[in-house]
Amino acid sequence: MHKLVHLFFKLLELLVVICMVAMVVMVFGNVVLRYGFNSGIDVSDELSRYCFIWLTYLGAMIAMREGGHLGVDTLVQHLPLLGKKACLFLSECLMLFCNGLFLLGTWKMHELQVTNESPVLGISMIWVYGIGYVVSVVMGWINLNVLYELLSGRLRTDELVQVREAEGLADAEEQLREVKT
Repeated sequence: MHKLVHLFFKLLELLVVICMVAMVVMVFGNVVLRYGFNSGIDVSDELSRYCFIWLTYLGAMIAMREGGHLGVDTLVQHLPLLGKKACLFLSECLMLFCNGLFLLGTWKMHELQVTNESPVLGISMIWVYGIGYVVSVVMGWINLNVLYELLSGRLRTDELVQVREAEGLADAEEQLREVKT
């Protein structure tokens, strides 16, 4: 199961790269065509916008799995073990609730998006905004997994604070301490 999950997130990373490359090629190509040849590709603006939407949501799923989202741990770091567990439980439940709202909102907008067509491509907008289904389910699954590990006692004490320190931050803090002394 872990290998399947790992492959799924590797696929998401590949899709992020594909979206990024497609955006660069379409926007750069359109700029060259407009300034060099006084023409352009109509669909490149729309497709690059759709790639950006998908890139954002795919990146959010990857960042959530890796613990890369922003967070403030100033208070939680100083709490006792039970306080850290309570804060993690509360934050995961709130995120799960938000993912449920996101799923519900995507579901309620589904009929409108299916009948709504993009201006240039003429495709159903559910192909663009349907990513909400994937994001809410995947992120909700991550929340449920963390809650399961928390309630079953599988999380180590250092995993109770879900904020990961940024690369180089420890080095910068050490250099700051050296300057002050």
